[in-house]
Formats: sequence, C-alpha cells, structure tokens
Amino acid sequence: MAKAIDFLTRTRGHGKLHWTDWFTYAYLLFGILLMFGPVVWLVMSSFKTDAELDRFPPRFLPYAAQTVELEGYSKPLPLYKVVSGELAGETVAQVRRIGLTSQVVRLDAPDQIVKIGLKDREPIERISIATENYTDLFSKFDFLRFFWNSTFITVVATVIMLIVNSMAAFALAKYKFSGRAAVMAMVIGVLMIPQTVVLVPLFIVTKELGMLDSLWGVIVPGAATPTGIFLLRQYMLTIPDEILDAARMDKASEWKIYWRIVLPLSAPAIAVLAILAIMWRWNDFLWPLIALSRSDNFTLQLALNSFQGEMTTQWSSLLAMTVLTLLPVALVFAFLQKYIATGIASTGGK
Repeated sequence: MAKAIDFLTRTRGHGKLHWTDWFTYAYLLFGILLMFGPVVWLVMSSFKTDAELDRFPPRFLPYAAQTVELEGYSKPLPLYKVVSGELAGETVAQVRRIGLTSQVVRLDAPDQIVKIGLKDREPIERISIATENYTDLFSKFDFLRFFWNSTFITVVATVIMLIVNSMAAFALAKYKFSGRAAVMAMVIGVLMIPQTVVLVPLFIVTKELGMLDSLWGVIVPGAATPTGIFLLRQYMLTIPDEILDAARMDKASEWKIYWRIVLPLSAPAIAVLAILAIMWRWNDFLWPLIALSRSDNFTLQLALNSFQGEMTTQWSSLLAMTVLTLLPVALVFAFLQKYIATGIASTGGK
C-alpha cells in the first residue's frame, strides 16, 4: 500500500507540482469522474422517491419534502415557506394544488384555507433516504426467485464453459492432427459472426431438444464460445511441450495431463475467462428473453424489464433493482480483477 501511495503522489517538481503534474492529475480526475460518476449517480438516485426523480433539474442528493400532521386531515401535509404576498415569511402546509394555485393552511389555523400562487412558496425539504425502494422489491415480486435463476444460470454456464473450452483449447494447442489449422480458422471466423444472425437457428435447435422455456435452454447454447477457446489456446501454447512429454513417460494418461498439469498452469487465463463468462451470463438479456416465457424462470435482467410499462415506468424500483443486479458482478470483478492483466498479457505470446 505504501508503494502504491508513493507512486500515485510522486511529482516531477521535486517537492513542487510541475505543470505536467497538474495536467496528469486533472486528466486522471476527469477519467475517474467519467467512469464512476454515472455509477454514483445511479446509486444515489436509487434512494430517491418518485417525486424527486421527476424533478427538473435533477439533484444529486435524495431530498424529500417535510410533512406535518394536522387535525382534520387524514394524511400528512407537505410544508412550504411563503416568500411573497400577505403570508411572506410564514410556514404553511399545502392541502391541495389546483392549476397554478396552491391551497394552504397556517399551522395554528388548520381550518382556514388560503390560496397563494405556486411562485409564492418554496418547499421545505431535507435529505431523506428512501429505503422503501429496496424493501418493497421483496413484496412486489419474488426477487429471491429471480436472483436464484440468474445465479444458477451464471454459475452452471460458467463451469460448463470453462470445462468445454479448456478441453477444446488443449486439443488445438497440444495435439497435432489433420485439419487443426482449419478448425482454428473456423473458431476465429465465428468470432466475426454477430449473435443476432444465429438467433433463429439457435431457437429452432433449442426447441427441438425440448429445452425451450427452461433454465437449461439458456445454459446449454453457451457451453462453448470461440472467444474462450481462442483465449485459452493462446495461453496453453506458452506451456512447454517437454512437461507433457515427461508426464507421458511417467505413464500419465491424457486426462491426467489435462487435469493435473495443463489446467493448473492455465489458471490465470481460466480466471480471466471466468470473469468474462460471469459478466456475459449475468448481464445476458436477449437470449433469455427469447428462450424464456414463464415468469418463474425469469432472470434479474428480465425482471428489470417488467418495471417498464406502456404508459408509466416505476423508476424508483427500477433503479433500486438495477443496483442490486450490478452488485454481484462488481464484487466478483473486484476480487478477481488482478488476474485480468496477467491473463490477457500472457495470451498473446508463445
């Protein structure tokens, strides 16, 4: 940690900030705001009420109007401060709003309604965190069910992908057979095909296999990916063939060589692919939308879409659930991100 702090705080001016230091720190600060600013705004907006979200211009902190309970009124009334007119300087409670006129009452005379213009009063607000945006998620719909569906699809699909891709990469990297170059060319060629092109045949195959509208119908089509095969193959090329030949001389089977030697040595590249696979499967929306029709099988990404209606959108619930949906992927990336640079940097050389 001390070395990292010294690296981030060192300057070229020998105790004074050089103009290049000012430019560097300004550029880094701009990059931080550009990357993390929208995320911080999303988190703060998830604690706002619907009324605050509809406010223009928007505000960074979540505010809510202060209310008061008066005799004769069943609901709390919002408080306002009158800035002009006969009641200037007084604090009143708004009963109702009609057009450009606000009907208010004094706190000491709740039975006498006074009409003032909307421009003649300012709301009395305080910072308020709307935690009900998160707590209501569990009462509005089965959030835990959707979370389990996403977790099951992500974990199982990632494990299957790592096993299948690593086997294919091992064969393409360490075995010499006729047509290996053609197979590798086909793998690289598939990388250039957009997913939307294969949606129709993929849907037909999934339907014929009887996996439509099931979690396995989302998992199995992603069991092998050209990106994963290419990534692992490039890394496995760096493993010396002498290690495998020595293992064969010791009577080790091909499966044992793959499981006990190649996989442990390919751990950095596998970690990178695992991170990418988790993000792909967790954030996948298009294929689950096509393959799943029953709400019991919906993932969190599909559940997010349910907050958007034809006429209105429940923005407070949508933002709160978006934060909860992003949190698992952010935690996985935070704990495993150290493997990304190592793994990707090692896949390009032999």
